[in-house]
Amino acid sequence: MQKEIKNEWIYEQSPNEVWEYLTRAELIALWLMPNNFMPIHGHEFQFTVKPIPSLDLDGIFHCKVLEIVPFQKLTYSWKGGSGNGVFTLDTIVEWTLEKYGNGTNLFLKQSGFKETNLSIFTSMTNGWQEHIQKMINHLNAISNDSTKV
Repeated sequence: MQKEIKNEWIYEQSPNEVWEYLTRAELIALWLMPNNFMPIHGHEFQFTVKPIPSLDLDGIFHCKVLEIVPFQKLTYSWKGGSGNGVFTLDTIVEWTLEKYGNGTNLFLKQSGFKETNLSIFTSMTNGWQEHIQKMINHLNAISNDSTKV
């Protein structure tokens, strides 16, 4: 089984603009899920969704900021389970931003999946694509609004 998700996206927006959507709780909520994220090393936060019994997830993902290099890199743990205090999902999410012309090359790596996480791995692989498209749509809408001045 593949044990990590890797993706890459190219944005027309600068790394600073994309960074905002990775590090501001209210903007993260627009494209990913409700959260109490703060861009502070060591900060523990949660993402919340409706429970997903088919994946044995209670809908609360427990995370901790592990590394933060403003406008370049963000790494956090991502854990989940059925709510009994046992985490059946224990992964690391790593975002890397690089300048690409006038825009940004955004890399995602989520690692640490186990054999028992196959269904979650498949769901998250597809989910990242859907959620990132939402972020792209929000960023493009802002860019289009600013060009109408």
